[in-house]
Parts: sequence; C-alpha cells; structure tokens
Amino acid sequence: MSNFSMDSFSLKGKVALVTGASYGIGFSMASALGEAGATVVFNDINQDLVDRGLAAYKEAGIEAHGYIADVTNEEQVNALVKQIEEEVGVIDILINNAGIIKRIPMTEMSAAEWRQVIDIDLTGPFIMAKAVIPSMIKKGHGKIINICSMMSELGRETVSAYAAAKGGLKMLTKNIASEYGEHNIQCNGIGPGYIETPQTAPLREEGHPFNDFIIARTPAARWGTPDELKGPAVFLASEASDFVNGHILYVDGGILAYIGKQP
Repeated sequence: MSNFSMDSFSLKGKVALVTGASYGIGFSMASALGEAGATVVFNDINQDLVDRGLAAYKEAGIEAHGYIADVTNEEQVNALVKQIEEEVGVIDILINNAGIIKRIPMTEMSAAEWRQVIDIDLTGPFIMAKAVIPSMIKKGHGKIINICSMMSELGRETVSAYAAAKGGLKMLTKNIASEYGEHNIQCNGIGPGYIETPQTAPLREEGHPFNDFIIARTPAARWGTPDELKGPAVFLASEASDFVNGHILYVDGGILAYIGKQP
C-alpha cells in the first residue's frame, strides 16, 4: 500500500532562500518554488539587483523578500540568515545559485582572479550551508540544492577556476549529504547544461561556431530554457525526494551521455 500523493511535491508552508536570484536561472527556480507554495526569499550583492529582482517577482505574481548580502562574507551571511528567521521564518530550502565565471586561459589567469571564482562559486555555498544547517537540524528537516555545472564533470578551455570550483561543489554536495543525512537533511545538486539566458545570447546567434558546437554535442539538438530547471528544482526541494541525497541531477539535454556526432 503506497502512501504517495502528489501533495509530496507541494512546498506549502516552506521558506526557500535562493542566492543571487534577481534574474536568470536563479529567478526561474525561485519562481517555481513560489508557484509550488513556498515563501520565496532571495539575496543579491547590491540594492539595484535586489530591486530588479523584487520588480521581476512582482510582475510574475510572486511575493518575494529580497535582501542584500555577499555570499562570501561570513558575517553578512550569518546576519542575513538571522534576519530571515526573524522576519520570514526558518529556512527549509536553500538553493546555492550565486556564481560567476571568468573565461581566461589558465596561464594568463592571476591567482587573484582564480581566488575570486573559487570564493564565490565554492566557498559561498559552504558559508551559506553552514549558516542554515543548525536551524534545519533543530527543525528536523532541510533541503540544500547546489547549482553545479557540466563543468562539475567536464573540462574546457579557459574555465580552469570555474571547473575546479564546480567540481569542488559537487563533492561538497556529497559531503553535506554524508555528514547531515541522519538529521533528515538532503543535499543534492542541479547541473544545468547550456541554457538560453541573456548572458548566452551572443553565443546563440545563427552561424556562431559555439552555437553549432553545442547543438551538435547535445542529443536534444538545442539549448535548454530556464523554465526546464523548474521541475528539477521543485522535485529536489520537496518531500518527493526525501530519500535522494548526494545526487547531482544534470539537466543537459543528454550531453553527458553522448560522445558526439561522428564528423
């Protein structure tokens, strides 16, 4: 006799914090959590981005709470989590979405540039997770979703720091699952493939060699859309995934399964 119901996908009554979710894939995932019933909270690095996010959520018909905080600053993050707990509620779901990429050949990349990418893309999720886990333990449940990447598995020219950070984030995901699974905390990753965003628009122009490369390399023969990350985010944030832990769900149109077309 199964006790499964579609209600296990509902996020009603949950508080979800998505970092860096003023726009882009973070905004799409946070919106999906809101549509599934969660109270949406996001942060960004400055007031302009927070205002931009608040306007976008309002336009989408989602009530969201926006805060300024730098994910690499432990004091700011601890203050942010405390403020959210006081003003909105204990965080049930954390999506570590904030991230940057610097495309620079490795031998031309300064150690300072390397450290900035590692700091935001790997140390930031560590600081954020560390800040929310104690209250999740007290509450007896929690969901942490790290936004990994194809570069958690594959290398490519000019992205040494990003690939190192995202590979590290994959292992941090597995380690949080290992260390806190007994407290009913699930930590999983989402690894987006190549997604249509404003940042990738120049690469997607017809005839651009990178566009041709990605389409040839993807069994789906197209780029993904931000909306295609919504279902995976809701699944990993919900009770439907309570026995899924330490897993990276790649949403990549099949790239990682595929050796590529024969020339």
